[in-house]
Amino acid sequence: MTQEAQHYLLNRAEEACSILKEHIKKDHVVRVISHNDSDGLSAAGVMCNAISKQGGKFHVTIVPRLKEEFVRKLRNERYKLFVFCDMGSAYPDLISKLKADSIIADHHQVLGDQDKEYENLIHVNPHLFGMDGTRDVSASGVSYLTVRGMDNVELTGLALVGAYGDMQCSEEIIGVNKMMLDEGLNAGVIEEHEDLKITYKKEEPLYKALSYTFNPALKGISGDPEGTKAFLEDRGLSYGIKFDDLAEEEKDLLKEELIKITPKIFDKVYSIPRETPALRNIEDYSRILDACGKNKKYGVGLSICIGERENALEEGITFAKKYRDGLVKGIDWIKKEGSVQLDNIQYIYTEDKARKSLMGTISSIGLELEILNPNKPVIAISKMDNIIKISGRTSMDLIKKGVNLGYALGEAAKSFNGAGGGHNIAAGAVVPFKDMDNFTDIVDEIVGTQIRQ
Repeated sequence: MTQEAQHYLLNRAEEACSILKEHIKKDHVVRVISHNDSDGLSAAGVMCNAISKQGGKFHVTIVPRLKEEFVRKLRNERYKLFVFCDMGSAYPDLISKLKADSIIADHHQVLGDQDKEYENLIHVNPHLFGMDGTRDVSASGVSYLTVRGMDNVELTGLALVGAYGDMQCSEEIIGVNKMMLDEGLNAGVIEEHEDLKITYKKEEPLYKALSYTFNPALKGISGDPEGTKAFLEDRGLSYGIKFDDLAEEEKDLLKEELIKITPKIFDKVYSIPRETPALRNIEDYSRILDACGKNKKYGVGLSICIGERENALEEGITFAKKYRDGLVKGIDWIKKEGSVQLDNIQYIYTEDKARKSLMGTISSIGLELEILNPNKPVIAISKMDNIIKISGRTSMDLIKKGVNLGYALGEAAKSFNGAGGGHNIAAGAVVPFKDMDNFTDIVDEIVGTQIRQ
């Protein structure tokens, strides 16, 4: 990311901030529409917190995907400002036709003419300036940039929650994410230290905590409680106690053994010191929001973000436990079932209700653990009555070879009057069930062409 590109993005965000401030001063209720995953909920949280801090009002709707008919229905709503978070870049022309001002704060690939200007729409998206919305900044970060001009440095932690939720910080933190991190560290609203990145190590027995650790994924351990028990027993470590109850020399031994599997397990950990303990670790916060989204409890996730917690946080923690247990079962399912191999892609298919919301995540984990073929993108297919919902996942290695799943799924879906798009590394689509085989064949052809080029 060049300094010039970042400068142009910040200028565009400042334009959006000016429009937002203008409507808040006029006491207009800001209409916020955002995505239902961890990043989308964080993005909405950043936006709503900033509006509240200015004494403004908002009306929020969280949706799993933005559909054309939904945008058209918004024309009947009498709001003066619409803000789209983590979505909207596929429909700038349609959104510009709303009888109001609009802001798109998104990081997905932009469809249509990227140079087109609109009279009543400010489009804030890193792709418009040659930046990478997969690594440089997530939607919560774009939302933060949009409200940054109103002195909201305390929201840098929540902005990074979304970035972690979108797996942007699993490697080196770069781009706008790094800028926000530095701002938060300098202001004391984010803290950094090095630690073992074992999930829920203070709450769960050691074997469970390790088997629940997916970022980074640990071969033979992640998603495998029995394998984890054997790993610990072979090294003379008790698997039934919590990490903090290990002797110091046992902690050192565990650290050495885990680093042999992947050095990424011992790394920088970031926290929000003023947060409640359950949300203090930024990655834990993102997991709780992700679980709320996966359980379709969007209101719970948003309530956690904007501080109206009461019972919401307890519910969110419960959803997170249910979610991680589901991931363990999902990994076991992949081990047993495997994937269907085409020339350039592979796919997994389910009709199981409990598994449907986990398909994208278990695809990513399956690739990292090499339970699935790491040399091919995964298309995860869930049957929903007469349609199929598709989640595509691939690796950075395949991205470097030319794979762009957002383009592949979007183009293939058009052939069947479906909808699709997203990032090069992670994307989604919806098409009729009857067209599933033809759809996967077309995606296979497009990915093959991408790699050959």
